[in-house]
Amino acid sequence: MNSQAGSLQPARALSRWRPRLPQQLRAILTRAQGVLLPALLLLGLEAVVRAGWVPAHLLPPPTEVLRTLVGMGPQGLWSHVQASSVRVLLGFALGAGAAAFVGAWVGLSARARALIDPSVQALRAIPSLAWVPLLLLWLGIDEAPKLTLIAIGAFFPVYMGVASGIRDVDRKLVEVGEMAGLGRLDMVRRVLLPASMPAVMTGLRNGLSLAWMFMVAAELIAATQGLGYLLTDGRETGRADLVLAAILLLALLGKTSDSAMAWLERRTLHWRDTFDALESRP
Repeated sequence: MNSQAGSLQPARALSRWRPRLPQQLRAILTRAQGVLLPALLLLGLEAVVRAGWVPAHLLPPPTEVLRTLVGMGPQGLWSHVQASSVRVLLGFALGAGAAAFVGAWVGLSARARALIDPSVQALRAIPSLAWVPLLLLWLGIDEAPKLTLIAIGAFFPVYMGVASGIRDVDRKLVEVGEMAGLGRLDMVRRVLLPASMPAVMTGLRNGLSLAWMFMVAAELIAATQGLGYLLTDGRETGRADLVLAAILLLALLGKTSDSAMAWLERRTLHWRDTFDALESRP
């Protein structure tokens, strides 16, 4: 026992000398670490291309990609970003709304689960591009097929999050609610919904990410604006810099929307007492 206590003393002494930063500053520094890896990757690509190890027409350096973005001008760049963002938001809202309704029905009803879930799981395995010819035949080439395809992409992750979140609620919580005399509506509102919210929020974040992915496939449908259109235009004209510029914008927009959803998740689930990384604790 004495030897163990003696071995712990140096560790405690070191912990006392560890600099104590304000919590907000520590959080900012922790988030800033996420920029380190992309910055190193961009610097490495710039050096590799400038050294001639990779042909510049196949992999333009990051500075050339940045020059391409600047050359579009604020208005031209904003028109593509706005077109894709509006399509993603509308398609995600449609798909997530339908998925929340169907997922809640399947999660609350064993009969609905037996009836609906097998078909949903089969449809979930269909690739995004397989829907494109059918949507063109049904809905034409306007905005309707694009929004429908994005909604399809957002539907399945949200459906899985809602349905599995409700089904995986601890039975003991339900039994406590029954002992308290809660009716069906109160059981859903006070027990099932709060307990399933972590899975629901995860499904929403995954659905939003897939909405961005399906947006690229959607904008292959006779689009004249958007990031998917830039990808197609860059491929047809042989401009790798334009393709990489569109990919960079997709990454930035996807990360921004996911960060917004993560912030909403923290605000919605602020009551959770979950594990945090030991290094981030005071």
